[in-house]
Amino acid sequence: MNNLKVLLDTNIIIHREATTVNNKDIGVLFKWIDKAKYIKCIHPITIDEIKKNSNEKIVETFLVKLQSYNQIKNIAPIDDKVKRLAEHIDANENDINDTHFINEIYCNRVDYLISEDKKIHRKAQILGISDRVFTIDSFLEKIVAEFPELVDYKVLSVTKKHFGEINLQDKFFDSFKIDYPEFDKWFNRKADEIAYVTLNKGNLLSFLYLKIEEKDENYSSIDPVFKPKKRLKIGTFKVISNGVKLGERFMKIVFDNALANKVDEIYVTIYNKRTDQQRLIDLLEAWGFYLHGTKETELVYVRDFTPKFNDKDPKKTYPYISRKKNVYLNPIYPDYHTELLPDSILTNESPLNFVENGPHRNALSKVYISRSWFKALEKGDIIIFYRTGGFYKSVITTIGLVENVELNISNEDEFISKCRKRSIFTDDQLRVYWNKMPTYRPFIVNFMYIYTFPIKINMAKLIELEIIKDVDSAPRGFTQLSHKQFETILKETNTDESFIVD
Repeated sequence: MNNLKVLLDTNIIIHREATTVNNKDIGVLFKWIDKAKYIKCIHPITIDEIKKNSNEKIVETFLVKLQSYNQIKNIAPIDDKVKRLAEHIDANENDINDTHFINEIYCNRVDYLISEDKKIHRKAQILGISDRVFTIDSFLEKIVAEFPELVDYKVLSVTKKHFGEINLQDKFFDSFKIDYPEFDKWFNRKADEIAYVTLNKGNLLSFLYLKIEEKDENYSSIDPVFKPKKRLKIGTFKVISNGVKLGERFMKIVFDNALANKVDEIYVTIYNKRTDQQRLIDLLEAWGFYLHGTKETELVYVRDFTPKFNDKDPKKTYPYISRKKNVYLNPIYPDYHTELLPDSILTNESPLNFVENGPHRNALSKVYISRSWFKALEKGDIIIFYRTGGFYKSVITTIGLVENVELNISNEDEFISKCRKRSIFTDDQLRVYWNKMPTYRPFIVNFMYIYTFPIKINMAKLIELEIIKDVDSAPRGFTQLSHKQFETILKETNTDESFIVD
């Protein structure tokens, strides 16, 4: 399929080849790398690091295993730009080693680098090569998007199951048993309670347990102690990396439950021992959680959930939107509608045709590609998606929220790179779309899925309500609505307006 070279950070190699496997994500990563026929590379620094281990038997075992990797034999001289960056950032030997890894990418000796190290990703961003430096999760997303034919499972929608129906012996739970010695007893006591799960061939891919806590809950073990509030606790949350954005899918479930139960705050206690836990913390922080304190040896992350709207970073206050922002009606063809907006599936569509095996389907942040003449959307603006289909079959289905608009896309490769993970299109389809009208290139709207209308109004009703003037006035691009028209839509669709702030 390809012979591209992937350089693996030292920690990933160590976790992969260790006798005790405590990070299943790395096993998934290696499976996909082999499927896509990438060449797995290691840096001489990795070998030097492993040789520093005082246990000669462990070193000997590792060195035998490392023979299956492609070792970089000719190290690139440090580029001047990389050297200047290192002089400002590197503070210890580990930082210096990271610079050598980054330099191999910058000098094009290898094609990609996979690392969970935040400093490596910071350097890559400064050097303008972040599109070639990946975390485990983002690399899996890349492979799934590039080679959808390699996906050997189909995960239907997230399902609810009683704890008692779930196999406690599934290896998925091994990390919990290591972190919490009483996990088995706790799990069995929850036999009649509900968890959200996804399964692949009977094995767990993800698990989420939520608990509502009232204002009189005892928080004496949390430092600093919580003030009395109604809270949603994320009791247990784990997602195996698989490239299909299940983490964001579960964040939507968390926020839906918080909204439905009218809580003031959401919180989670979590260790920061392993890459999967760090990845979960990164996900939480991206959606507005912050470090509050500790609960014994665990970290406590909190998300304020009182109604408010962050105009500069709407993700931090998701799913709230503001009535003060501009509202646009935007068409989307039936062939693309439910693939991009699966929660807005129509009653005459079969869920079996829309399986959750693509990053764009599970992601809360999505990509819409447009050639609309109107392009001046701003962060926080509201999009109402209009599924086309004629006088009676076309309907408004969904509210989205603009994250940003990308207009100045320089070439086909940049276009594909920006769309790949969150678009419904394959790379080949994106190429066709980019080149279809060379004098009028498409632009990208990054948006967040917010809400599906309970009642979906068709074109006939929209004309009657004076949202659309007539059949010939159906939207062909982003068409601005008045705030009065928006309020009419909210009323006629029987929208629960608890997520809308003034």
